[in-house]
Amino acid sequence: MGYNQRSLSPLWIGVAIALYAFIAIGVAEGGLGVLLPSIVSTYNLTPATVTLLFVSQISGYILAAFTSSLVSSRLGLARMLLIAAVVLTMALVIYATSPYWWFMVAAGSVLGLGIGLIDAGINTYIVQDSRSANMIGLLHAFYGIGALSGPAIATTLLSLGMNWRQVYWVLAGIVSLLIVSVLGAIISRYTPITLRVSTSNTTALENLGCSLQNPVVVLTGLLLLVYVGIEACIGNWAYTVQSVARQTPELIAGYSVSAYWLGLTLGRFILGYFLQWLGAVGTISMSLSLLMIGLLAWWQLRDQWISLPLIGFALAAIFPATIWLIPQRLPNALVPAAVSFATSIASFGAAIIPTGAGWVASWAGLEIIPMLMLPLAFIMVGLHCWLVQHSLRGK
Repeated sequence: MGYNQRSLSPLWIGVAIALYAFIAIGVAEGGLGVLLPSIVSTYNLTPATVTLLFVSQISGYILAAFTSSLVSSRLGLARMLLIAAVVLTMALVIYATSPYWWFMVAAGSVLGLGIGLIDAGINTYIVQDSRSANMIGLLHAFYGIGALSGPAIATTLLSLGMNWRQVYWVLAGIVSLLIVSVLGAIISRYTPITLRVSTSNTTALENLGCSLQNPVVVLTGLLLLVYVGIEACIGNWAYTVQSVARQTPELIAGYSVSAYWLGLTLGRFILGYFLQWLGAVGTISMSLSLLMIGLLAWWQLRDQWISLPLIGFALAAIFPATIWLIPQRLPNALVPAAVSFATSIASFGAAIIPTGAGWVASWAGLEIIPMLMLPLAFIMVGLHCWLVQHSLRGK
């Protein structure tokens, strides 16, 4: 699965589109945490009712999980990305303009579909590259750039007097640049991002069915679901925990969320070094150990500032290293469908875990959220150990 003997000069275009796509979904997801208290105030919500915004994304994630490999095989990756970019931009515009809470909730389904399609399509594209050990870390580092930029942009614009709706207009404008870049690639007939989709003799639907019968695929998806849930829960609720429950000044609380994403970004930029030094399995094991320490510190030590960036750094390697291991754990024919399913179903965690945390916090208090992350981390440890012992081609 190569680049079909194209010259080297245009290869950077596909990589640039992939990296910006991950910046775009990082910005779209990362900004919500800082804007959440403003949304709660505007619509007179509670921590429980605002979680409907996460719940509504579930249908979009599920649809993406079961259709991304099929759509990319029929339309090509570039056209699927164009659809996803348009859908995601539309969702953010609805967020910015909706006069009613229920319109905003409904738009969450659209947002989940756009993010799920982009996530699955780009991961499939990159993981089939022979350089994926380095590229997968770089790709997810650029998600971190978007995710840390979202809270920083939102915090800064709010401090300058803009309201949360105006901030969403800015975020929609940033994401809309992805539409322009993908449309340009389609018009210029730039082929690598379509030709590197699965080339097996069986259909995408058959490969998806075979993948779902493989416990490695299912448990990899579950591991990534829990991971994404923890990542999103901290990103969405940390600002509220710090500013409301712990009385941290709002500006400091906002930038502390950016520090969380900064830790994640830095960890992903140096992921290639850890993969060469410890291997993928060893890197994930080390990351899970650091995650336990960071979560415990965030829960028990209220006034320190190191825990959030430490948690971000600890989380950095888990998703990309797990994705990188999929081609080494499964037959080649199943890899595209397996990556698409695992990454899309992982986005499901971004809805259910922050939602569950919000409902628990509505009766137990916001301080319960850091504690809730610890048992989820233990679940990841158990799934990681199972995959290491039972993979077809474990590494």
